[in-house]
Amino acid sequence: MKEAASAVRCTALAQGSNYIEGGDVKIYRLILFVLAASAFLFGQFARADSSWLNDYKKAQEEAKAANKFLLLNFTGSDWCGWCIKFDREVLSQPQFKDYARDNLVLVELDFPRRKLQSAEVKKQNLELAQQYEVLGFPTIVVLNSDGQKLWHFDGYFPGGPEAFIAQLEKLRKG
Repeated sequence: MKEAASAVRCTALAQGSNYIEGGDVKIYRLILFVLAASAFLFGQFARADSSWLNDYKKAQEEAKAANKFLLLNFTGSDWCGWCIKFDREVLSQPQFKDYARDNLVLVELDFPRRKLQSAEVKKQNLELAQQYEVLGFPTIVVLNSDGQKLWHFDGYFPGGPEAFIAQLEKLRKG
């Protein structure tokens, strides 16, 4: 009997099949599950550590109390290539994070295709996109602590965190 099972495995392997014995399938699935769960949890912890808010009213209060600018990032975080590139090359960089911690209240107004959002967040984001005339993603809107619009930028901002911070500094200096 062992010879027959061995012959089946050898024949399957010779034909380019991905034959795996029953016990190996369980281990393979377990490894895939652990990897998927780790990726999910890492993503959740990374997001939990984020300084980005998604509650506009709370962010307004914080900006007013701390006398900071309010940076609104209108994004399609899970599907918009330019949004992902901008996040990776500018917003997630340590230089920007350090600047933001001292000078900005960050608000992510996301329009995802695969991530779940509450009805309240969806409604808020849509209303703000209409209010600030957002026509595409990414769009950055900067408000002063009184809620007055200082800057509106549509699309990918080139030049990395240095150029983006320089633009924000121009707004601070008036």
